[in-house]
Amino acid sequence: MTQFNKVVIVGLGLIGGSLAAGLRKRAVCREVIGVARRPETCLKAQEMGVVDSAYCSLDDVLEQLEAGDIIFIAVPTLTLREVFKALKGRLAEGVIVTDGASVKGSVERDVREIFGEFPPAVVLGHPIAGSEKSGVEAAESELYVDHRVILTPVAENDPAAVKAVAKLWHAVGAEVLEMPVDEHDMVLGCTSHLPHVIAFSLVDTLAHDSKNENIFRYAAGGFRDFTRIASSDAIMWRDIMLANKASVLDAIDLFSDNLSRLRDIISREDAVEMTGVFTRAKSARDRFTNMLEHKAYLRNMQNSEHKNVVYSVAPGGSVTGTIRVPGDKSISHRSIMLGSLAEGVTRIEGFLEGEDALATLQAFRDMGVVIEGPENGAVTVHGVGLHGLKQPSGPLYVGNSGTSMRLLSGILAGQSFTSELTGDESLSKRPMNRVANPLREMGATVETGEEGRPPVRVSGGSALHAIDYVMPMASAQVKSCVLLAGLYADGETKVTEPAPTRDHTERMLRGFGYQVNRNGSTISLRSGGKLTAADIDIPADISSATFFMVAAAIAPGSDITLTHVGINPTRIGVINILREMGANLTLQNEREVGGEPVADIRVQYAPLKGIAIPEDQVPLAIDEFPALLVAAACAEGETVLTGAEELRVKETDRIQAMADGLQALGIECSPTPDGIRVIGGTLTGGAVESFHDHRIAMSFTVAALRASGPITVNNCANVTTSFPNFVALAKTVGISLEVNHS
Repeated sequence: MTQFNKVVIVGLGLIGGSLAAGLRKRAVCREVIGVARRPETCLKAQEMGVVDSAYCSLDDVLEQLEAGDIIFIAVPTLTLREVFKALKGRLAEGVIVTDGASVKGSVERDVREIFGEFPPAVVLGHPIAGSEKSGVEAAESELYVDHRVILTPVAENDPAAVKAVAKLWHAVGAEVLEMPVDEHDMVLGCTSHLPHVIAFSLVDTLAHDSKNENIFRYAAGGFRDFTRIASSDAIMWRDIMLANKASVLDAIDLFSDNLSRLRDIISREDAVEMTGVFTRAKSARDRFTNMLEHKAYLRNMQNSEHKNVVYSVAPGGSVTGTIRVPGDKSISHRSIMLGSLAEGVTRIEGFLEGEDALATLQAFRDMGVVIEGPENGAVTVHGVGLHGLKQPSGPLYVGNSGTSMRLLSGILAGQSFTSELTGDESLSKRPMNRVANPLREMGATVETGEEGRPPVRVSGGSALHAIDYVMPMASAQVKSCVLLAGLYADGETKVTEPAPTRDHTERMLRGFGYQVNRNGSTISLRSGGKLTAADIDIPADISSATFFMVAAAIAPGSDITLTHVGINPTRIGVINILREMGANLTLQNEREVGGEPVADIRVQYAPLKGIAIPEDQVPLAIDEFPALLVAAACAEGETVLTGAEELRVKETDRIQAMADGLQALGIECSPTPDGIRVIGGTLTGGAVESFHDHRIAMSFTVAALRASGPITVNNCANVTTSFPNFVALAKTVGISLEVNHS
């Protein structure tokens, strides 16, 4: 389908030729016109079918253009100025101009100087694609598919012109992003221009070595891969370096300083520090694409971070088998935190390799802790002691993890440096004053965003003093935050909880040799101690196990065993509630591992009945209620949940989200300010919304076992935050689940 009238490509090398070829292949333009200096290039481009027509002078083209036509300038950076001079005063009204230069600051300055202002229809851009090949012969129609194109609009730009340029790039399969001009040049100076400097310099250095023939003859694949870009167009890259001089020099200085430090580490044979450099680098490289998708730098014009991952679940069936779900997320978080603050080396097994726990791990790497792994759940943490953390180079990004942000706030309150905690869109809506306020009472300087939401900024160097904090609401995260800050506070810090909450922090502190006392509902500790490294075997997460426990409890013919599950007394609300509802649930092989009680949990189908959920069980099952409400929908009679107002401030308002979904599936229910009433009935098929909440998504997935028709669950991408292999395990035990993207 034709989307554009005429598109003029000025410069028919790899970049311009590939755009022309991509547009022609997709037949989205009435005419693709090429402009190149050499007649043989124009002829070759036409023979290859890259363009419809080609000219050696821009003068021959401009009079043909009208409003809505687009000119793309793909010439060396320092040559752009001459093209803009040729365009001045000769563009028909509404003709859009864009470019492909990899430096934007110099181009913006040229445009303003030549035109005396910034024309609204000139939209600066940069396709992040290419190779060491050059010339029209290198043109590839698929070059831009799934590659990023960065647009750098300025204040004067016409939004319609920006939209048209974005549409042009979308037409050839590119992902279009926006970024300020200065930020673009800084980022590209580090990620593109510096690597080329290093590659050119390395090859030039070795070429002058007397043994260079053997060096190049026996070079391994890594050398060839790294130095490939040294075969790029030398004149083009010379111009880029000159145009982006300031950013490139800053990047070279930063690299030189770090290379000198690495040289010193190798000279001292400091194996731990060397491991730290290499593991941080590996982690950063592995996470690079993911960071971009989570808006590390920019706003995505296509909103690809919101692409819908859809679970399509067939109705009916049963679940059977023996499985082990991933490690406990709460314990995984704390093992990294306390292992980092301990003295010595902590070895961890069973670590949950989900997004949330990995966010905590990365935060401590960013604060200078050497961490090896994770690899198949194994992590080694080289602790730096309570006062050994270093200031991160930028904000600590914790994704969707409220646990990371709240517990880290307590640790950071006791540091000498200032730090900032940021998260994704979902986390940025969640309340943080519940930890900020008690930290302020302890003397910490803590700033939050509007209405007490992220980001959280913690100023360094505050002298903390102990407090006796009575929590207004039961919350293990708030309790843990205050206790962790208490490690640095003068005196004895006390926390009194209105109802029991998970006690993993207290148990693990004791496991690391730190004295923690409990007197009734009050937990206390004094500062001045130290944490001593300890090995940790993380049990399977009871929250993850819950989805399969509920699946077996509601589906006739089911019989499932979940092995090595943590049954901490502060976490077994789900077990107690399911048993009271009539579930056939037994604990087998009970034992203690690393201070945490574990067992194998077997659940066989039995009819369930509705109950009034005891309020003393609510804090012990706060994360499990989305799944438990599915059980309530399949039970005979009414189930009433009260005292669960905390569910309204999780990843989403879980009370309302579950009510909306259950009603969409034919279940009568009514939410209340602190809970919900559910009348058991027959689940129909239908589409439900998870609101990007992993627990909502997994709960409605297992609901299909008792549904009369298929269930479609929207926006399930965040399931990986807590349960990376949920889909695989669900299929293994018998749930008919397909994953689609829309």
